[in-house]
Amino acid sequence: MAVDIHPTSAISDAIVILGAVGLVIPAFAAVRISPVVGFILIGMLVGPYGLGGLGDETSLLRWITISNPETVSTYGEIGIVLLMFAIGLELSFDRLRVMRRLVFGLGTAQVLISGAVIAGGLAIATGMGGATALVIGAALALSSTAIVLPMLTAEQALVTWAGRASLGILLLQDLALIPLLFAISVVGGTETFDAADLAALAAKGAAAIALLLLAGRLLLRPALARAARTRSPEMFMAASLLIVIAASALTAAAGLSLVVGALLAGLIIADTEFRQQVEVTIEPFKGLLLGVFLISIGMGLNLERLAEAPIGFVAGAALLVAVKALIVFPLLRGFIGNHAGLARVSLLLGPGGEMSLIILSAAAAARMLSPTVAADAQLVTALAMTTLPLLSRLGTLVEDRRKRELTHLLPPAAEAEAPRVVVIGFGRVGRLVADMLERHSIPYLAVDSDVDEIARSRAKGRSVCYGDANNLDLVNRLELGLARALVVTMDEPRTVARIVKAARADHPDLQIIARARDARHAAELYRLGVTDAVPETVEASLQLSEAVLVDIGVPMGPVIASIHEKRADLREQIQALVPGLEAPPTLGRRTLREAKPKPGL
Repeated sequence: MAVDIHPTSAISDAIVILGAVGLVIPAFAAVRISPVVGFILIGMLVGPYGLGGLGDETSLLRWITISNPETVSTYGEIGIVLLMFAIGLELSFDRLRVMRRLVFGLGTAQVLISGAVIAGGLAIATGMGGATALVIGAALALSSTAIVLPMLTAEQALVTWAGRASLGILLLQDLALIPLLFAISVVGGTETFDAADLAALAAKGAAAIALLLLAGRLLLRPALARAARTRSPEMFMAASLLIVIAASALTAAAGLSLVVGALLAGLIIADTEFRQQVEVTIEPFKGLLLGVFLISIGMGLNLERLAEAPIGFVAGAALLVAVKALIVFPLLRGFIGNHAGLARVSLLLGPGGEMSLIILSAAAAARMLSPTVAADAQLVTALAMTTLPLLSRLGTLVEDRRKRELTHLLPPAAEAEAPRVVVIGFGRVGRLVADMLERHSIPYLAVDSDVDEIARSRAKGRSVCYGDANNLDLVNRLELGLARALVVTMDEPRTVARIVKAARADHPDLQIIARARDARHAAELYRLGVTDAVPETVEASLQLSEAVLVDIGVPMGPVIASIHEKRADLREQIQALVPGLEAPPTLGRRTLREAKPKPGL
């Protein structure tokens, strides 16, 4: 009996999406094309305006194309929800407070001025209606957080004045998405405007937000703590996703957007000890589902329309970048002064972003924009986004790199956190390390997986957060590039080795001090690149020797001197077990007062 195999919509869509994530996007990354741009390009290729339009004629193409964009739109919406939740985790109420001048001052000015200029230009040049021009202007005033922030982070540009200012603008743009979507959902597609209905909707929305904030303060931390106590990654993942979906459903039931609840849930969790681990947990889902959304956006871009007027669309994308860059540059100078990096950041903020595409899609769905106008605006946005890597290189050429000195690092204490020591493992050893750091007024962040110990420590005012150190993605989110040192106190040799190896690979100049089980384990850690390895067996022997000598009457001074000398000898012997190791200067032979932090920190 012959079996007729035809691809179902679900199977063929899964092949395209997973193939994009697993095969095509890594290929784009190899040639330094952003995943965001890559997903859009894939959507353009496999959509109904690309190869998908030929799917009915050639059956083979049906396996690698998507002819109906609506089949993936639901998953794309979930991706946007997770993106806003992740943005909330990055923001936190404390971070907004610290950066309030850059976020609410500079960021608000950029969005309002850019939106007004773009809307006015469209209205004058095309005769477009005021409401339509305002919607497009508001959408195109936003930039790509998903592309720009990774670029600045990878080049350690966020620690410069210009980088911090750009972060403030991007944060405000992310926050602006909420009222923009709310306005679209309220007035979009309605012929009349009932003030009483709007008041009722506002009251329901305010009640939902208040309920979410209250429930978040009272219930979120216990729920995550209960899931963490199971020591099951699956349980913690389920709890994290449940919180996002439940918060989004609550605000949606009140007539608000799904993303409002997601953002608020992220803001609430950001102030808890679970922020880093929740970020790591949702990252794979967020990346995959956001990719689905961007593919759906790319599928909606009419390539036939682009072919009809390529010069017009390219000119529109170039004009968008130029206008926004010319607005952002003087704003940056006005808020932070004439610092290096302003031209590059201005260019990076010039194109539209994924939030622009979201607003344009929502406006089209609400009938505030015609499908043709929305598609044209999305096409201009997508074209501008694809130029971001080129704009980054152009900005680098424009700026004089020699001006990027340490004086342009983080803003003063009023707007930046002091560099800290990161302590992974907050058991008996980790707590003692924290005690000594506190005694010398050195800020630190400790990470542990014992929820009860974290609760007790945070009640005492200690800086401790929840996290599974076996997940290296967590280590990557601890901002080790800005840390004074990393201290690994865990007693699991394999875990310690993995953490040390990952941290050293990404941060070659970081001071790494690790707990070792014995001399052989210490030698292995030196081979992996630690600055100092402290074997438990050696330290126990030295302490016993010190106690014996003091108890039998040897003066304390000579005893301490001999112990230090013996420790140094043993360290050299251990390091000698590692062929070719050039022993770095260690903290073991210096006091904390003598140990100097990195320049500028």
